Amino acid sequence: MIFKDKQIYSVYPFITMIEAHLYGTLRRFGRCPATAPCIIHVVQEGSVEDILGSIGIPLEEVSSIFINGIYRYDALRRDIKDGDRLGIFPKNMSMLYV
Repeated sequence: MIFKDKQIYSVYPFITMIEAHLYGTLRRFGRCPATAPCIIHVVQEGSVEDILGSIGIPLEEVSSIFINGIYRYDALRRDIKDGDRLGIFPKNMSMLYV
């Protein structure tokens, strides 16, 4: 399930909530207005790959993923826990590697 705010916590305080920040062309999956940050709350446990699937983001469109502000080259395989934050960037915003 995907929520735009944390109101669900007051109803189900025991659920796992992950905050996903969508950037660039991936914002369309969060149905966010063009002028506001695109932050969605995902109620799901599992790997980043599972979470991207639940949001509906195709893996081919993703370039870089940050978990709690740290870039992870192996992010798709990492398990996410309650309170984690994801930063998800599309291919056209990929990082430069030196």
